[in-house]
Formats: sequence, structure tokens, C-alpha cells
Amino acid sequence: MKISKIKSLLVVLTAAFMLLWQTSGALASSGAVFGGVVYGDKTAPQNDASLELYARSAVLIDGANNRILYGKNENEVMPMASTTKIMTLVIALENADLDGVVTFSPYAASQPDVQLNAVKGEQYRLSDLLYVMMLKSYNDVAAAIAEYVGEVHLNGEQDAEGASKRSVEESKRYVAEFASLMNEKAEKLGCADTYFITPNGLDAQDDDGTHSTTAYELAKIAAYAVENETVTKICTTRNYSCSELHGKRNVSVATTDRFLDMVNGAVGLKTGFTGNAGYCFVGAVKHEGRTFISVVLASGWPPNKNYKWSDTKKLMNYGIDNYFPEKIFVAEEEHKKIRVEDGTVEEIGTYIPFSLEMLIREDESVKVVYELRESVPAPVRANEQVGTVYIYLNGESFRTFPILAKESSAKRDYFWFLKKIWNIFCL
Repeated sequence: MKISKIKSLLVVLTAAFMLLWQTSGALASSGAVFGGVVYGDKTAPQNDASLELYARSAVLIDGANNRILYGKNENEVMPMASTTKIMTLVIALENADLDGVVTFSPYAASQPDVQLNAVKGEQYRLSDLLYVMMLKSYNDVAAAIAEYVGEVHLNGEQDAEGASKRSVEESKRYVAEFASLMNEKAEKLGCADTYFITPNGLDAQDDDGTHSTTAYELAKIAAYAVENETVTKICTTRNYSCSELHGKRNVSVATTDRFLDMVNGAVGLKTGFTGNAGYCFVGAVKHEGRTFISVVLASGWPPNKNYKWSDTKKLMNYGIDNYFPEKIFVAEEEHKKIRVEDGTVEEIGTYIPFSLEMLIREDESVKVVYELRESVPAPVRANEQVGTVYIYLNGESFRTFPILAKESSAKRDYFWFLKKIWNIFCL
């Protein structure tokens, strides 16, 4: 008799728990909770009207996050001449051994315009040629580097003897492989309007498009490049000397980058000119913990070769004088607690694993909004996103960051309730 009463009690209690379970889920609120912090009280214009530039297209960005600080036709697709060699440098550094031996082919040795005038069969260390290419912008050197890296990428090594005798068609195949690496990298960096054909930036066109980019996308490539210490080392070098490996010649070059002497913290990066592109320059400055990247495209044609320097100096001084780091929010190991609907754990903690510091002009506004629901449905896994931090810059959405769960909670079911009752009455 007692056993049957206990069973009846268990049934009643189980039913009560199930009713409570369903009711609690129905009554739980999942409304959003907002909290924010605001810096500044104005919506600032993007551009300063006092910046009058010769360039048809120009941009200044915060190198830490690619935010545009100033733009002039920055999304217009244009040729970029030898500023292309920034990507050539990146691809070589990421895909080949710097101690590798590069052999000049007849095709590489025949490249026009600015040249080392290397002869087919001459050999140099890849590391030496990277300096020579960036300091003096030799087109034959860029082609030799591209051939070498493209062949290594396809075959695992370069056939040094074959390189000095190979056909133009074979050389072009290896250069095309190198260009595909350039385009793959551009795509990974979010550069949808960039298309590389040549490693040296000479004007070119094929069935897929024209060798071109935008000022903004070129700035993004440059921002990525200067994260590499070897890029910074090469681009801040004033003079460099090396030798052909068999003693055929000694090479000494001096940089053509006058910007290195114009602004404190200048890193370079690269000049450029073709008949279609006009004078171009990509600049980088690391100043008091800030990184600025500037690009000017079509900044005059001969004889106005100095326009690119005055444009770049204006852009950089504008950034240095007006944009300073501001801590927008910091990572939180303990954010707010939230309820778990139908969870085996009734409440879990949350955390924000990211911080944000960005360059802000004093008349700009930044709003930080924390969106976190009061409750979430079970199951919940640790490190699962349960909320979002929204960043609004000058009234427009700028970036988002996740708010994550600290603990896990499984979903309650009939057997969980039954076990709970058993533990209460039978243990």
C-alpha cells in the first residue's frame, strides 16, 4: 500500500514538474537588453574640405582596421603601375625561400623601361632581388622573381639551367601562375575590384580584365604588407648592395622613395608610373602607436612628378594631426548573467573576448550598443554566441563583436525531471 502511494505521489509530482517546466518556458522573456556608451556628440563629415589633392583617386586609412579616414574616388577602378610590386613582394615572401637562387630567363631579361639590365643566365639570391626591386623598381627583376616563385610553386624547384634557355611561352606560364597567387591573395584580403596580370605593374589587359585596383583596395593590401617585419625592413632601406652569384656584376641601388625623409615614422612604400596610370604612390607611416596608409593614383603626369609627394604629405599630416587612439570598449571576462529556458542550468555567465581601440577625430561620434537577451533557449554550449556588441561610427554601422556564453546548459527533458524527483524522495 505504501509503495502504491509513493508511485502515485511520483506521478503527481512529475506531472507538476512538467507543468511548471512548460509554464516557465512560456513565461520566460527573450527581449533584448541594450546598453551603450557614446563618444562625441556630432556626426562628422568623412572628408576635410581643406585637403586639395592633385590625385584623381586617393585614400587614407587606419592601418589597424582598414577604416577610411579620408577618401577621394577611393573605389574607382584604375591602373596602379609599379605599386603592384607591393603584392609581388608579399607573394614572394610567403611562397618562397629567401635563400633561393633566381636565374634570369630571356623573357625576364627583356622587360622594358626601368631595368637592372640583367643578362639571361645571371643568378641572384631572392632576398637580394627583393631589395633591388623595391628600392629601384626594376621591371626585369620583378619578372624574374615572379618566374622563379611561379615555377617553384608548380614544380617544387626552379630548373636553373633550363631557365636561361626557356621559351617566352614557358616563362609566361610561370608568371601567370604567380599572378594567380597575387589574385588569390587579393581575394582573401577582400579586394573584389583588384586584378593582377603583371608582377611589375606594366599596363596590361587579357580576356579577364585590365591590370587594375582601387585606391582603397591597394591601401588594404599595403596595410597587410606592413604587418610583415621584412616588408618594413626592405622598404625603409635607403641603399643596398649585392653581387651576381658568379661574380658577373656588383649591384648597388639607392631608394627612389623621397617620402622616407618627409614625415616622421615613414615606412615607404612604393612609387609607380605608366602612361595610363600616371604618377602613383603608396605611403605608410608608423607614428606613436598609430599606422596610417595612404594611396594616391593618377597624381599628375610628366612633368609633374612631385605631385604624388605633396599629396601624400598632406594626407599623412592630416591623419597624424587629427586622429588619435580611443579605447571604445575592453574585453570582459565577466559580462552579464542570463537565464536559460528549459535548461539543466538555470543561469549562465557571459563574456566578451575582444577589445576595440581605434583612431577617432574629436568631432566624430561613436556609439557602443550591447545587445543581450534576458534568456536563451536550451541547449547552450560554452563559447556559443548569445549576444552582440554593435559599434556605430558617425551614425552608421561600423563593426560587430560577439558576446559568448561562459558555461554550457543541456535541455531539460522528462528523464531529467524524473531523476530530480528520485534524488529528492529516494536518496
